[in-house]
Amino acid sequence: MAQFNLDQLVTYKLVIQRGSFTSAATALGISQPAVSLQIRQLEQALHVRLIERTGRGVRPTAAGLALLDHCDHIENAVNAALHAVAQHQQDISGTVMLGTGATACIHLLPTLLCQLQKAYPRLSIGVRTGNTQHIVRAVEENSIDLGLVTLPVSGRSLSVTPVIKDEFVAIVQADSTGDIRTLTPKVFAEQPLIAFETGSHTRQLIDDWLHAEGKTTNPIMALGSIEAIKRMVSAGLGYSIVPSMSVMTPADKAGLSVYPLEPRLHRTLGIVMRQDKVINRSMAKVLEHIHTLADSEVTPF
Repeated sequence: MAQFNLDQLVTYKLVIQRGSFTSAATALGISQPAVSLQIRQLEQALHVRLIERTGRGVRPTAAGLALLDHCDHIENAVNAALHAVAQHQQDISGTVMLGTGATACIHLLPTLLCQLQKAYPRLSIGVRTGNTQHIVRAVEENSIDLGLVTLPVSGRSLSVTPVIKDEFVAIVQADSTGDIRTLTPKVFAEQPLIAFETGSHTRQLIDDWLHAEGKTTNPIMALGSIEAIKRMVSAGLGYSIVPSMSVMTPADKAGLSVYPLEPRLHRTLGIVMRQDKVINRSMAKVLEHIHTLADSEVTPF
């Protein structure tokens, strides 16, 4: 395939329009030899003479006339392509795939997604839920763009950025603890525990908190849904430990009393992406809004 560039075509078209190399050079602000070099390179790429000299200047050959017929179309096509690309540079559009856990999906994402939708109506956010292991694997496989998961996670190809510190709290049936205001591992050892299902980062953090105080974990229920856990607790079936984001609003803690843990316990949510991920303007806006979540935390007590 012939190798030539748009500058050569523009120069060729201008030489024909002006009728001379010198006039074209003046219009382009370059030297006449530079114009001659571009025309020579274009002819070499196409293996044909494009210009012939006459007593009155220059004129196109038959091949040159054929090329001239296409110059405008080529310029228009290139300009249209550049315009289309520029739209992506300036506009926030397209689809960003986000993966996260069910708790963050329920209690963090609705506000985030509404903000993004209002600010950037051409931007679409796809959401996939799963545990940390599944989300990290999807990020590594590039089937989602980024994950918002409970840390720690590791992977040589991953970029991990801590974003949100979420404290754990104790929940019990509303007004059922009397004078108790702080829940310790000793209290939980004496009460029926409704826990997260095993295998999750959250369950492991809670188990480690209990074990550090010499208490064993023997839940009467192990559920995969935080909303199911809250329902069981509000019915008076036991105590539980949940992330504070799940009981931030009056509606979230209906039928529940919420107390701090002693010693305190928290988890960190972080953004996980591939290290080689290209961050376009749309992804940058999503990341920017996720970072603002860290500034909007309030106490559930």
